[in-house]
Amino acid sequence: MSSPGLADNTDISSLPDVTKRRTTSPPLPLVLAASAICLAMMIPIVYLMVRTIDAWDRVWPLIFRTRTADILWNTVSLAVAVSISTLLIAVPLAWFTTRTDLPMARMWNAILPLPLVIPSYAGAVAMIGMLGPRGIVQKQLSAAGFDWFPNIYGFGGSWLVLTLFTYPYVFLSVRGALRGLDPASEEASRSLGQGPYHTFLYCVLPQLRPSIGAGLLLVSLYTISDFGVVTMLRFETFTRSIYTQYRAAFDRSLAAGLGLILVMMAVGILLTEARFQRKASLYRVESGAARSPRVQILGRWKWPVFMWCCVISLLGLGLPIGMFIYWLATGTSAGQKLDRLPAAVWGSLSMGGSAAAAAIVVAFPIAILAVRYRDSWAAIYERWAYLGFALPGIVIALSFVFVGARFLPSLYQTFAFLVIAMVIRFLPHAVGAVKSALLQVNPNVLHASRTLGKSSPETEMRITVPLTWSGVTTGAILVFLGAMKELPIVLLLAPTGFRTLATEIWSATDGGEFGRAAAPALILIGLSMIPTLALGRRIAESGQHVS
Repeated sequence: MSSPGLADNTDISSLPDVTKRRTTSPPLPLVLAASAICLAMMIPIVYLMVRTIDAWDRVWPLIFRTRTADILWNTVSLAVAVSISTLLIAVPLAWFTTRTDLPMARMWNAILPLPLVIPSYAGAVAMIGMLGPRGIVQKQLSAAGFDWFPNIYGFGGSWLVLTLFTYPYVFLSVRGALRGLDPASEEASRSLGQGPYHTFLYCVLPQLRPSIGAGLLLVSLYTISDFGVVTMLRFETFTRSIYTQYRAAFDRSLAAGLGLILVMMAVGILLTEARFQRKASLYRVESGAARSPRVQILGRWKWPVFMWCCVISLLGLGLPIGMFIYWLATGTSAGQKLDRLPAAVWGSLSMGGSAAAAAIVVAFPIAILAVRYRDSWAAIYERWAYLGFALPGIVIALSFVFVGARFLPSLYQTFAFLVIAMVIRFLPHAVGAVKSALLQVNPNVLHASRTLGKSSPETEMRITVPLTWSGVTTGAILVFLGAMKELPIVLLLAPTGFRTLATEIWSATDGGEFGRAAAPALILIGLSMIPTLALGRRIAESGQHVS
């Protein structure tokens, strides 16, 4: 098959091998672009450090108070608990849906990742409506004579909601890894007389360490940066404390100090995951086409496992959608107006689409440096681009409020400023996807294009872009989904009068009008569902990890 932009009679195999990354210096425009991107990524960190140091005499007594230690314990304990519970849910589900005779396995492979389309704060609202003090379940139990109910607020409710809406990160990653595992080691274990459970624990599970680590990294970072769930369910973590301090206090230095602690926690998680994955490897023992592993027979466990899949799907998907449909029906029948929704839909789509397009464009210089050049600076640029993983949305929003109000008043509270903040927040998704796609492009093809007289820009447009299109769309989908659901950045940086579906949900629930939150929540779920299904299918077919 000929490559795009090359003559059909070009013999690529006769060209010199250029599959190794270049040792020459990268072009100056590429370096300048990557440097500008990294400087932009530095804005939140520099802001937090400068603001904290300038007011250190006032900040340090507050940072080292007992209350801050309690908030730290709350944040860490919630992240650990959610990580453990998602691991216990997602790994068995991935195994059952890929390696066993589970009934309707293809359906479960499509349904189980779908809680990703539901914003966690919307899920918290639905959980309050179902299990809260005046929720449907407690009303029914009260009518039956029960006087005591578990409290949905606090740690327990936050843990439950975050578990239900983050386990797909681990599920997708582990499921993709299981599809790509070499079954030879499992067959050897079974041939030595080991049972399926022993084989899974001592043969398969160690090979899943990279995918489990990748999924848990996203879960833990998501948990410590979550703002909506802990605010709705009144559990004091760093994100809620930062927002409260920002809104209530005239001196926002304490908010910056708390934000710096939160970033240090995120960096610690990243370093721990990197150390955990350092010696991990995952490759096939044999060359050639992949062989399908032997299907494990569940026997008497078939229907209990089937019911377990039903329970998880009902809690993570059926309950919130059902509650929103119920509220929409009751709210509409009561005369609720939906005239604000068109503007909110357009705001979400325009913001998500603009952030996705801008993030992909910004990601290319970083990804090209990382893939094609061996310069040590290329590695630094790449690592720095992933700083967005360590920057919760509330921290980025605080830093941009400061920079915009002090130094860029003409840009402050504009749509462009909001999109820039979104790009910094979700750039790691785009860089990871574009880099993975570039690694699959044969450098000999690019070399052939240049030997035929094509310039470097023309080669990139006619060769690189078409060959990386699949990875580019994956990265764009990830950024689009993240930006559509992002809440604290929009709350603090959106232009006056700018609405998104996320802010509509927040404003309605903040005022206790759960019925008014139903329509924007259902629309947001619907808009997110199609790209999420496409992304889940692509990950399942390729066996890749979630970036």
